[in-house]
Amino acid sequence: MPTPSHLSAIWLTLQLAGLTTIILLLLGTPLAWWLARTRSWIKGPVNALVALPLVLPPSVLGFYLLVAMGPNGPVGQLTQSLGLGFLPFSFAGLVVGSVLYSLPFVVQPLQNAFDALGRAPLEAAATLRASPLDTFFSVALPLARPGFLTATVMGFAHTVGEFGVVLMIGGNIPDKTRTVSVQIYDHVETLEYAQAHGLAAGMVVFSFVVLLALYVLNPTGGHRVARA
Repeated sequence: MPTPSHLSAIWLTLQLAGLTTIILLLLGTPLAWWLARTRSWIKGPVNALVALPLVLPPSVLGFYLLVAMGPNGPVGQLTQSLGLGFLPFSFAGLVVGSVLYSLPFVVQPLQNAFDALGRAPLEAAATLRASPLDTFFSVALPLARPGFLTATVMGFAHTVGEFGVVLMIGGNIPDKTRTVSVQIYDHVETLEYAQAHGLAAGMVVFSFVVLLALYVLNPTGGHRVARA
């Protein structure tokens, strides 16, 4: 049976993943649309920045975020001047780190979906005198629905499985920053392998169910993710 600490870690992880996914969809959709449509020279560097968390060790990203959000960092000084305190070792800090670390798992599926639209539907909407904004909401978004499904599932699942970034930024504070992955690490560190096995097995099942649902509901998007 799950212990109170397990339930607390699970609930915190779900809150973190849910909020992070919503923020990523709000920020990632216009960014992915711009990357899919622009021909600017800056597209390459922006694409590289978005994809950086895919190859950057989580501890490196977490370290620099910790420095930036700390008392001597620019973000930390800004949040302190605004009366918000410091973000490290707080739930808000976990959200910031999770958004940055899971960014490519949302932006890239959306960008692929927008790329796959082609120009014909957009040009057809333009001939009907639809404004760019109307074209985006009435044509592009509905046609890109499979990409949004992939982005939502992958962004949520990736955030659930984070470890290095959340541990570096949030530490291991019960009911505040201790997520499921950190809880497993805590059990292993104290040689509580039975408890660690229970949570780890749950994560394995969760990951399998998420990927199975993605392939069943959106096989084309799922294959694109597998090849990425």
